[in-house]
Amino acid sequence: MGCYSDLKRSANIFHYNEQTGIASLDPAFAKNQSIMWPVHQIFNTLVQTDDSLNIIPSLAKSWSVTDDKLIYTFIIRGDVFFHDDPCFAGGKGRKLTAYDVAYSLQRIMDPKLASPGSWIFNRRVDSARAFTAVDDTTFRIKLLQPFSPLPGVLSMQYCSVVPREAVERYGDDFRRHPVGTGPFQFVVWEEGLALILKKNPHYFEKDKEGRRLPYLDGIKITFLDSKATEFLLFRQGQLDFINDVDVSFKDEVLTKRGTLRKEWENKIQLQTHAYLNTEYLGILVDSANERVRQSPLRFKKIRQAINYGFDRRKMILYLRNSLGTPAESGFIPLGLPSFDSSIVKGYHYDPAKTKTLLQEAGFPDGQNLPEIKLLTIAIYADMAGFIAKQLEESGIHVQVEVVQKSLLLEMTSTSKAMFFRGSWIADYPDAENYLSVFYSKNPAPPNYTRYNNPNFDRLLEKALQENNDTIRVQLYREADQLMINDAPVVPLWYDKVVRMVQPNIRGFRPNSLNLLELRTTRFEGKIQ
Repeated sequence: MGCYSDLKRSANIFHYNEQTGIASLDPAFAKNQSIMWPVHQIFNTLVQTDDSLNIIPSLAKSWSVTDDKLIYTFIIRGDVFFHDDPCFAGGKGRKLTAYDVAYSLQRIMDPKLASPGSWIFNRRVDSARAFTAVDDTTFRIKLLQPFSPLPGVLSMQYCSVVPREAVERYGDDFRRHPVGTGPFQFVVWEEGLALILKKNPHYFEKDKEGRRLPYLDGIKITFLDSKATEFLLFRQGQLDFINDVDVSFKDEVLTKRGTLRKEWENKIQLQTHAYLNTEYLGILVDSANERVRQSPLRFKKIRQAINYGFDRRKMILYLRNSLGTPAESGFIPLGLPSFDSSIVKGYHYDPAKTKTLLQEAGFPDGQNLPEIKLLTIAIYADMAGFIAKQLEESGIHVQVEVVQKSLLLEMTSTSKAMFFRGSWIADYPDAENYLSVFYSKNPAPPNYTRYNNPNFDRLLEKALQENNDTIRVQLYREADQLMINDAPVVPLWYDKVVRMVQPNIRGFRPNSLNLLELRTTRFEGKIQ
């Protein structure tokens, strides 16, 4: 615990709280933000995203692809070393090679490991000979068919490179004794109390002036489960930032326009950024399902009527303090190149249009239209109530039912939820990740609505074979528009990353994937 004491005395430690706790530090299990954030500090991937969501080098210094787009070859850097750890000879971290990359990616697909990330290579690679280390510095991936978003997939935390020695030495305990190549290395984890990481003195990345990253000496993560306590500690300067502004104090800190109230100016930095997350209501549209055959939601015009029947702009202004953009385009969110609200036309508030559609569907003013049940979780109950109240004015009766998150997930995965609240956060920065939610050959998840349109499938498949970025984006937009017209979803808003940050923090930038980026973070005036 000597290192822990040293870190506590240092003023160059970045503190944050993880309210939900951390289930694992094994990147093969990095399925949610609470795990992804520390994993991103401890490990590296072949490639990474920059601030503009471009794919740039990380462990791979360059890569190439064959003309048929089936074989990707990556050249691995020669100056990357694993963290010092007893799993290595003499406790000294060895050099990373292409064999480590092949081992790590093959490990994700191992059924015995049961990684929640195993889907990322499903139907995309030949599982028997997908990953090959040609020599120490050359790594190769063989695809079954062209898949242009592959580099984006490889930037996911699931694809972090791990050393076989650590996995074999620690076994199941690798989840709480991680060894990587990242800017910070593991020190100690007292579950329920704190996780401590320290600076990796041998980290390979440098800043523009040639100084070795990171600038911080370490990171301390606490696990207080109360948002009120978290906010209090932030106000006292004991936490360096808070992710998102909780509903319990948003009106204290923010105006309805999403800016800082006067009394908070100069006391904190408010950071906002487009976030690749679409919040929506999903509608089960599987015509083979008995529930669907009995439901008024089987009619496209009813689904469209719901989309026109409430004011997204007013909802975001009053219930979200403008933290988000009303989703009046497609399912692909603001922040991706494929987003263009002048091309993909969605739905806006138009009660007259709602009434017309109800009439055309055979339910004038909502007469004889059965009540529709909307399933949501507690934190979105006010949102669901707002929508239900406005739809009521047009004759659409919606009963809001609040259920546990685990139950909602189970019901949507087993096609038992007819109308439900959902959100889709990008796994990687490509519109394909959003459109795959509606691809008929995908199960639930991700295709919770069971949407099935052969024309949509054709457009998506064509886009994935397309080498020209401009044409591919055009195909993505066509597919998005086609699906939005069919209305298996009711897009609500495109999300924003919102952070409250202490005024003395520098080089801490938000990004569209809301990854915690601490390599270039420093405290004002402090840089080694």
